Amino acid sequence: MSKPSAELILRNGQFTTLDRGNPQATAVAISNGCFSAVGDDDEIMRLASSNSQVVDLNRRRVIPGLTDSHLHFIRGGLSYNLELRWDGIPSLADAMRRLKEQVARTPAPQWVRVVGGFTEMQFAEKRLPTLDEINAVAPDTPVFILHLYDRALLNRAALRACGYDRNTPNPAGGLIAKDSNGEPTGLLLAEPNAMILYAALAKGPKLPYEYQLNSTRHFMREMNRLGLTGAIDAGGGFQNYPDDYKVIEDLHKAGELTLRIAYNLFTQKAGQEVSDFTRWTKMGKPGDGDGYYRHNGAGEMLVFSAADFEDFRMPRPDMAPGMENDLEAVVSILASNHWPFRLHATYNETISRALDVFEKVNRDIPFDGIHWFFDHAETVTDVNLERIAKLGGGIAIQHRMAYQGEFFVQRYGSKAAERTPPYKRMLEMGVKVGAGTDATRVASYDPWNALYWLITGRTVGGLSLYPEANLIDRETALQLYTQANTWFSNEEGVKGQIKLGQYADLAVLSDDYFEVPNEQIRNIVSVLTVVGGRIVHGDDEFGTLAPPLPPAMPDWAPVQHFGGYFKPSRAVSSGPVMNRQAEALCGCDTRCSVHGHAHGRAYQNAVDITGQGGFWGALGCSCWAV
Repeated sequence: MSKPSAELILRNGQFTTLDRGNPQATAVAISNGCFSAVGDDDEIMRLASSNSQVVDLNRRRVIPGLTDSHLHFIRGGLSYNLELRWDGIPSLADAMRRLKEQVARTPAPQWVRVVGGFTEMQFAEKRLPTLDEINAVAPDTPVFILHLYDRALLNRAALRACGYDRNTPNPAGGLIAKDSNGEPTGLLLAEPNAMILYAALAKGPKLPYEYQLNSTRHFMREMNRLGLTGAIDAGGGFQNYPDDYKVIEDLHKAGELTLRIAYNLFTQKAGQEVSDFTRWTKMGKPGDGDGYYRHNGAGEMLVFSAADFEDFRMPRPDMAPGMENDLEAVVSILASNHWPFRLHATYNETISRALDVFEKVNRDIPFDGIHWFFDHAETVTDVNLERIAKLGGGIAIQHRMAYQGEFFVQRYGSKAAERTPPYKRMLEMGVKVGAGTDATRVASYDPWNALYWLITGRTVGGLSLYPEANLIDRETALQLYTQANTWFSNEEGVKGQIKLGQYADLAVLSDDYFEVPNEQIRNIVSVLTVVGGRIVHGDDEFGTLAPPLPPAMPDWAPVQHFGGYFKPSRAVSSGPVMNRQAEALCGCDTRCSVHGHAHGRAYQNAVDITGQGGFWGALGCSCWAV
């Protein structure tokens, strides 16, 4: 019986399939949204018909589409167009130039928001801006800058917009810093409860519904640009179900999702956790939906009393004495309804107490194959890894230490940091492991930073955290970001490989992940992304193949002017183009006294064209301040 003709054929590529039975290929055929054949060019081209779209991949590396097992995508999409991204920016000077430019174009009463995704350690200057520097570039426009989940910087206009004054009390677990006269300075600190940071951010204007649709579409395209074809949404604080899910549900109904989303339900108010999950287990069940949008269970917050905030600048918080009773009540409901669940747990001490509860519930209501797991687990021990494996659980790890590793070392020492988290040991002990980012606030959504961290053990600031014995190779890291993550969304065998019958999700890479030096991994993007057989993103020679997006709304949106995650190798070319791009990065209103506008020549003389941090940082350019 002959095989059906293909709707899309991708040929002349270097396919890493992650299928042990057929690990390499040069071409694939796609029909009805799935891989219908995987093999060599001659074999696959026999499936072509006059109706087949054939794309020559020019020997580029192709991988299965990446899936982030812990991403706050639904929440992030609602505000993506409003946010100025400092993700990947190499110096504070560059970041502040962008801030100054965005302040100039943002109309009242809107704010300029930098909402996580960066760390001061990525900057050449190794520091955050001062409040005086922020107020100097933004005297009237509210500015809110969230750094990890440890602090927020607000200028004076933002303090006024939030209504913070000398009489505003500190919330539990948070600090509103005040000067010697008792006036708020603009520094908000999580000590270690991040609710003070959430609450301040929530006071800002929101996009109207139509703009939220547009914003989410732009965020999806950004994910596709980075090779992501799927995400497991971990819910989030101040994200209400079902109200805040209307945008993603409407995009799904309209056939406009370009990212497969499995969503978890995050409890919404302390003291009402049992009510939340009792109600939700009657409204639907995990697996409801389809291959693009489906319900995935409970978490990452199951009960507020079990939240161990991951601010490594602060001492480890002890969970409330009643945590076990609260958690048992919720997990019993979930187990009774056979709901998968996930639990945020940074510290081993929290994991120990949670495992006591899980083991107790399992004795009365056997989990019987329920896919349950911890998120984060930076300090988990081998003893608890054994308990997790015995109970059939998993751990979703994220590269939070790539953003906070320096702070962890300052508090606990470099020896303690060597297993934060011990992901190679997890694999050796038979624990299910999946990889992700925890974006968009505590870290960036760029999967290539996470893959770089898994392979090298280095922070974005360059600190080496882990010895060689604790690291994994590139293929294992890629497997954690693809096939392994299907266990966490209950989609094993459905996606995660380039394999006959699986969803046709893949990414064609700008550079060969398996050949480039380690430091270049972070600069990789996708130049062609396919989801369910549809081309959803194209760049370079494939730039005309993807459908265009409508312009970002509103027209002053930072993403409209700066794009998303900054990749030096994608922003810098050569000759006149390089000169113009470097001038744009500078953002000078006048000739800079340090480097004028001869950026291209100076950049060509730099040691490494991918190291803008070295260029701007070494010269100490501060033209953003003029």
